[in-house]
Amino acid sequence: RTMSVHIRFEAWLLILSFLSGCWLMAVYDVLRLLRLAFPHGTFLTGAEDLLYWLYASLLTFSLLYTQNSGLVRAYVIAGVFAGMVLYNNFISRILFKLLKKLIKYFKMKRKP
Repeated sequence: RTMSVHIRFEAWLLILSFLSGCWLMAVYDVLRLLRLAFPHGTFLTGAEDLLYWLYASLLTFSLLYTQNSGLVRAYVIAGVFAGMVLYNNFISRILFKLLKKLIKYFKMKRKP
């Protein structure tokens, strides 16, 4: 038997919410990389974080509005959160370990 259209839609919405969470953490990683490359004070960091969370809330609202007629579903919020957590714990962690090694490598290469 095949899945009903409704179940397929719900599964697709869960996948989209998971991918949205991954995307949000990738965007935050860009902010983190910029902060590593160009250190700045707490005010600017706070302003960046505020803009990031506004973007995150608008993206999540947009997902709910366009895909689910604006109806809030707990599993969509959980999917976004799960995507963020899994991206942060696996992809982001590995990425930053590699970047730190590259930074150390290039710092050692510059020394006479």
